[in-house]
Amino acid sequence: MLYEKYILNVPYEKGGVSSEGCRAELTAVVPDMLPNDTRGIKRRAVIICPGGGYDYCSVREAEPVAMRLASYNVACFVLNYSCYRKLFPTNLLELAAAMLFVRENGDRFGIDAEKVYVCGFSAGGHLAASLGVHWNKPFAYEPFGVSPEMIKPYGQILCYPVITGGEKRHDGSILNLIGDDSNEEAKHLVSLEEQVSGDTVPTFIWSTCDDELVPVENTLMFTAALAANKVPFTSHIFSSGVHGLALADESTANYDGHINKECAEWVRMAVEWINK
Repeated sequence: MLYEKYILNVPYEKGGVSSEGCRAELTAVVPDMLPNDTRGIKRRAVIICPGGGYDYCSVREAEPVAMRLASYNVACFVLNYSCYRKLFPTNLLELAAAMLFVRENGDRFGIDAEKVYVCGFSAGGHLAASLGVHWNKPFAYEPFGVSPEMIKPYGQILCYPVITGGEKRHDGSILNLIGDDSNEEAKHLVSLEEQVSGDTVPTFIWSTCDDELVPVENTLMFTAALAANKVPFTSHIFSSGVHGLALADESTANYDGHINKECAEWVRMAVEWINK
């Protein structure tokens, strides 16, 4: 197993944001190649964005998730992105830098450099989906001096994601991103259901009906926009479950509510989806 940490080179100033207090770190969790495997098959890769309301990066949705996905022979990279009042698109630039790093080092990690996915939880789901909808916007790729395809995810896995900046929003996440509730232009950019287009990447998304922190309407609005734009997606709305389930089993549980056998199936479902 390869386990290494990297500090990302992010062109904050070129992206129009301040680098003060920013430090994006990427942790690689990559399983060893199987001995005597002559098939020449390169793995899928997933960049994981933990949740935490854009206040912090939750450890429960970070390396434990990477270890679980690695057990399915998926190469994983956990992004510890800058949080707390780091205004949009600071975090998006950090995720784009992570995508570029993984793609440019595909041979080193034994991955298919085309098939690099993003996966995010809660606010991290918002970050992952931000790249999924904004990858071809000049503010996302021009600071790197590359084509937009170099930062485009192959697909996105969104776990109980924050999506909207509107009525059903998670206040803490959105205000950490835009800083000022009167900034309508920024609010529009971070309301991802309003940013979906035919260029949005294929999506696997799941949530629970009774999530009291990030209402299920976030997922429903996003899938409705995907459908309207004919973007392929797979959606699972589980009947019940608290917010922040992570792997939904004992390995990431802080209390009994984090153990949910029905929702724990999301990992297997997501791996089947990316391997199609």
